[in-house]
Amino acid sequence: MKRIAVMTSGGDAPGMNAAIRSVVRVGLEEDMEVFGVNRGYAGLVVGNFVPLRARDVGGILDKGGSFLQSARCPEFKTEEGQMKALHALRERGIEGLVVIGGNGSQAGSYALSKRGFPVVGIASTIDNDLYGSEITLGVDTALNVILEAIDRLKVTASSHERAFVIEVMGRDCGYLALMAGIAGGAEAVIIPEVDTHPEVVADEIRSAYERGKNHALVVVAEGAKYNATKLEAYFKENHERLGFDLRVTILGHVQRGGTPGAFDRILASRFGEAAVKALADGETGVLIGLISDKIARTPLEEVNSHKKTIDEGVVKLARVLSK
Repeated sequence: MKRIAVMTSGGDAPGMNAAIRSVVRVGLEEDMEVFGVNRGYAGLVVGNFVPLRARDVGGILDKGGSFLQSARCPEFKTEEGQMKALHALRERGIEGLVVIGGNGSQAGSYALSKRGFPVVGIASTIDNDLYGSEITLGVDTALNVILEAIDRLKVTASSHERAFVIEVMGRDCGYLALMAGIAGGAEAVIIPEVDTHPEVVADEIRSAYERGKNHALVVVAEGAKYNATKLEAYFKENHERLGFDLRVTILGHVQRGGTPGAFDRILASRFGEAAVKALADGETGVLIGLISDKIARTPLEEVNSHKKTIDEGVVKLARVLSK
């Protein structure tokens, strides 16, 4: 394989640029020509390719986001859109593609793979909801951004004897909320995978007050049945029964934009190398991820047919530690 391309797709995650850099430089070391695809699948459909050399990816290791950019592309979900993408790849003589992204992105990878094109995915999403990798690119940095916010809010909460509800990302997966709750010492964690009624939250907050604590923290995933906005509305007329005044902070996209930490930079570099090696080995239609602290190749068919689940033992631990 002498000519490959790399692209990012879906929501950006800290470490994507480090992964692009690794794909380019390892590819060049393998005597390959490497091209970047601008604007994800939207760029792939129209053949928006740019040649990349070692110096083109210099200085991006420590940058958040993706210098190749990303974009939504409903057209790629159609047969016509996929055929356009394949035509663009073959017209440029590109023999293999590396796709850096999460569930939606790897569904696209699988679609191309089923049509016979050599594709290798790199697991990258801050939600950590992608089957085939115990931890995905960007998660560690996002968690540290959340934890810094929690630590700062805890100071304010203690100063004014308040309860804070902190909403983090996680539309379908509560990993970020669960781990941030444990690391931040939250009194309650609310995730989509576990149905939690507001009265349970009220009991936890009230219990913290009665134990003499001068603040309480609740970490909630955006996709939970009762997210931050709904919890605030539920308790709007009943703050006094909590023991604390209630305040809400929604962190939003600040979680995505962090400068990647050491873990994500190293993981991205390892993933990028592994993706190029997989293409060179002729083992395509796979996702590069981390399993048992080792780089693993999981078939894209398996990735797209399985759903990653939350560890129930960690959910129990969060409850125990909140007491």
